[in-house]
Amino acid sequence: MRRVNSLVVGSGFVGTGIARRLVASGDAVTLVSRGCPAAAPEEYGARWCALDATDAEACGRLVSRLRPRRIVLVHGPSDVTWCEAHPEEAARAHSAVASAFASLGGRSRIVMISTDNVFDGSSPGSTESTPVSPANAYGRAKRRAEELLLARAADAVSLRVSLVYGHEPADAGKWLNYFAACAHRLRAGEPVEAPDDQWTTPVHVDDVAEVVAALLTSLAPLPPVLHLGGPDRVSRAEWAGLIARGLGLPAHLVVPVPKALSRYASRPRNACLASDLLAALPATRGIAVRGVAEGARDLAGAFSSA
Repeated sequence: MRRVNSLVVGSGFVGTGIARRLVASGDAVTLVSRGCPAAAPEEYGARWCALDATDAEACGRLVSRLRPRRIVLVHGPSDVTWCEAHPEEAARAHSAVASAFASLGGRSRIVMISTDNVFDGSSPGSTESTPVSPANAYGRAKRRAEELLLARAADAVSLRVSLVYGHEPADAGKWLNYFAACAHRLRAGEPVEAPDDQWTTPVHVDDVAEVVAALLTSLAPLPPVLHLGGPDRVSRAEWAGLIARGLGLPAHLVVPVPKALSRYASRPRNACLASDLLAALPATRGIAVRGVAEGARDLAGAFSSA
């Protein structure tokens, strides 16, 4: 049987996790980004191509050559702090990529990874029916990308995800996901300053990848917008304490601080997502999203041996 061609646009932490899952399901996966991924895709059965995804002509040549049946957009810039300092650049990049692939996708199913930052954080939790009100430049950029993609692509889904976490090596060469950043600092005996007034619903990268794979392969029509958050609403300080305990490290190294005095100042107070739809879809209703305590236990071995 001929393998289905899948294209993952973005080779960072989340894009790599999704690519690994699609390879495991038998897809022929091409990962694209401007720079080489930290982990060589060939090591897990994918391939990588250099691409400036804001260049519509280059995207067109790639899609014409690969003819992907499934496309995942995990493009950046995704550093919320950087986007806040460079709002126009962030907006142009996100809109350009969404527009290019909306026009090129044809009969491909497209899943775009979006964000909880499209909400202002005034509610303890946001569902698919909650009115959007972007909290920051990153949220505004992602919201505009959603609008462009969903207006122009015939078979597209915007999957808004909460804070994604999992294992990354300390030398990954960029900022790390929150769990990994905390874990490496704690293992080094260094204090971790964590906001006690900003809440999130963290979701394990493997669970994100599982949901994305299910949406890509679903034969049924899908809602244009879906939410994916973990089952636990926790503050970053509370979560950092759970990470410490899960790794058998001193919890007193976690230092609670106000969000306003941290690098998370521009994040919404409640970066929390819930879904009214995901559990009812045939493609995803059997997927159990793990909580933060289970996630810490699952990742303990990876960080203990790091």
